[in-house]
Amino acid sequence: MSTLSTPSPGPVRPGPGGPLTGSVHSWDLSIGVDGPGTRFVAFLAGCPLRCRYCHSPDTWYRRSGRSRTVDELMAEVGRYRRFVQVAGGGVTLSGGEPLLQPRFTGEVLRRCHELGLHTALDTSGFLGARADDALLDATDLVLLDVKSRDPATYREVTRTGRIGPTLRFGRRLAERGVPVWIRFVLVPGLTDDEANVAGVADFAAGLATVERVEVLPFHRLGAHKYAELGLTFPLAGTAPPTPDLLDRVRGRFAARGLTVT
Repeated sequence: MSTLSTPSPGPVRPGPGGPLTGSVHSWDLSIGVDGPGTRFVAFLAGCPLRCRYCHSPDTWYRRSGRSRTVDELMAEVGRYRRFVQVAGGGVTLSGGEPLLQPRFTGEVLRRCHELGLHTALDTSGFLGARADDALLDATDLVLLDVKSRDPATYREVTRTGRIGPTLRFGRRLAERGVPVWIRFVLVPGLTDDEANVAGVADFAAGLATVERVEVLPFHRLGAHKYAELGLTFPLAGTAPPTPDLLDRVRGRFAARGLTVT
């Protein structure tokens, strides 16, 4: 994956009656990571959570991005439209947390749909109530980051959040027939408790539209960003999961009849 652009920080323009703007941190091309095929991925700035394993602390604040109109972002999408379509991909809105900017996110997804592009929304679901029906109508796939099923563990992971909104959002997606890929980050000593893993697996298995579960091994690749920002990486002393632990956890999901990667 290579960064195509990292806009310099700038304020988000207000402007009632003017062009709809959002705070965009950067954009990228990815292959098989942020949805099917080769994808144009826009990372929106701002997130209400402070996950202990977050590898993008540079996206936490909206001021970390640059103000972009929908037309400006769509012009960038247009440069790669043919390429991603031929490669069986599309456009993914990620973050940060794209539902922190629901009007901007919804309009970009709608415009991508008009171009015949497959759309994906990468979200924690914590702000799922902000996604109105029109936004979901323009979303072909949701990459839903389920950080934990246990409320106490969820709060320990996110340092600010509650699991309830994510669970409600997941059920709403299933009721609407929206395809979902569940993402679960496996962190030794934090999210690997057997009861917690079983809870996430049960939740995923209970959603009729879950197409796959991605068990993502914790890594420390973003630690340098914390140093650059003068922050302490909370999990600096935590090792990635062993292959045996990964296999056991993936097996737990597979035992519930789920497709696991």
